[in-house]
Amino acid sequence: MNFPHSYTYLANKQSGFTLLEVLIALVVLAIGLLGLAGMQAIGIKNNHSAYHRSQATQVAYDIADRMRANTVGVDNYLTSFMLPSVATNQNGCTAGGCSSTQMAEDDLYEWNLTITDTLPSGVGTITISGLIYTISITWDDNRDGAVDASDPDFQVSFQP
Repeated sequence: MNFPHSYTYLANKQSGFTLLEVLIALVVLAIGLLGLAGMQAIGIKNNHSAYHRSQATQVAYDIADRMRANTVGVDNYLTSFMLPSVATNQNGCTAGGCSSTQMAEDDLYEWNLTITDTLPSGVGTITISGLIYTISITWDDNRDGAVDASDPDFQVSFQP
């Protein structure tokens, strides 16, 4: 089995070419896996943002329902009247056991507690324009430590 000299030379020359193909395939695979990890991270971030928006929606509609239930003291819910962060718990306050102002303060206290528990740096405000009440909730969605224009602002308007 004597092979010609040119065939042996050709076999030795091509042996390194396969290694180069494997290295290129590994680089392409690594770039693909990095892209996949990046897409996964973006998906998780967007899912978390959607979760916060859902929580803000639920909290806003909760205070709107509480305001509709206390139509006598509905103006006591305005943040110009009392900031939710300074509202205090009215122990034992039920619909029949306290005044409309006390009910509003208790509702604002519980509302603020829910906002701060569920949303990062969450802040809620309630304003009025004409007969339309607007509930606005902002939170630090991008987690940069400040609630600013780059963060979402969920608003709902209603008339009690």
